[in-house]
Amino acid sequence: MPPIIETERLIMREIDPERDFDEWAYSMADEGTVRFLGTKPMNRAEAWRSMAVAIGHWSIRGYGFFSLESKATGEWVGRVGPWYPEGWIAPEVGWTISPKHLRKGYATEAARAALDYVFNTLGWNSVIHCILDGNEPSIGVAEKIGSCFIRTEPGIPGVTEERVLIFGQSRTD
Repeated sequence: MPPIIETERLIMREIDPERDFDEWAYSMADEGTVRFLGTKPMNRAEAWRSMAVAIGHWSIRGYGFFSLESKATGEWVGRVGPWYPEGWIAPEVGWTISPKHLRKGYATEAARAALDYVFNTLGWNSVIHCILDGNEPSIGVAEKIGSCFIRTEPGIPGVTEERVLIFGQSRTD
């Protein structure tokens, strides 16, 4: 059972298909949201499968993306959390924010809480963030949470052939 993590403005909780799917599907259908995820806009069936993958990651790894819920409104804000599927470069903390909630600092707020979770609960020693070249807002989030540019990769096998910037940081004790 995923933990519930609270930040100043957010509740980071288990993905709930009944509560979250409509907003998840809305976000995954948005070109601006998915263009830096290495995918094309998704129809509802594709978005459902992407949600099922995120939920399944919890079953396989024991951790994964959290749904972000606004404490003030109860709205679904996005997904943030640890991610390490088979073939991935290294354990990652990633984020995707709904187009309805961009530029409010939610990604930074939740990513900080996710870093605390991976370092202090999961015991990770380091973490990365895979950011497609040109995704300046995500580069800004990575830098705000203390991550630095590490290197570039020519892509992520099975996901994208676009250039990927790898940011990351190590646990500080």
